[in-house]
Amino acid sequence: MGFAFACPSPLSYCSLALAPVSLRRQYHAHPAMISVLQPTPSTAAISVRLGSARRNTTAVRCFSALTPELKTTLDKVVTSHKVLVFIKGTKEFPQCGFSNNVVQILKSLNVPFETINILENEILRQGLKEYSSWPTFPQLYIDGEFFGGCDITVEAYKSGELQEILEKAMCS
Repeated sequence: MGFAFACPSPLSYCSLALAPVSLRRQYHAHPAMISVLQPTPSTAAISVRLGSARRNTTAVRCFSALTPELKTTLDKVVTSHKVLVFIKGTKEFPQCGFSNNVVQILKSLNVPFETINILENEILRQGLKEYSSWPTFPQLYIDGEFFGGCDITVEAYKSGELQEILEKAMCS
């Protein structure tokens, strides 16, 4: 039996956990983005024409973690801080090397910033991926705008661009 996936956007997440590994690779599903959903009764056994052969498939309903309520909350949180980083862990104890890199860069620049631990809430973690259109963490926001993840932050720091952007943000 095969599986059919019809996601409204590439950032929605589906239950690819039930699919064969080759299909997961085909859809570029990262294990961190997989959540387990059950097929709905109305879509559990549909027949889809694939080329000249007819195969039984199971359609799996996809959904967006970014509800209107979560989007409104994220808008308020992101705009209420000059510099905000969604990280794995806390400012005092980052639990990921990439999160630690961004925290250390901001600390070295003596910039006041807040962090939010995304490990505490799965819906927040998935919703942020859609909110920012960025699939990984940390996620740095400056003056209410998404700046980037670890690699972008490190490159901007090395080039001096990050310092300039932060100075402008602190003065606004």
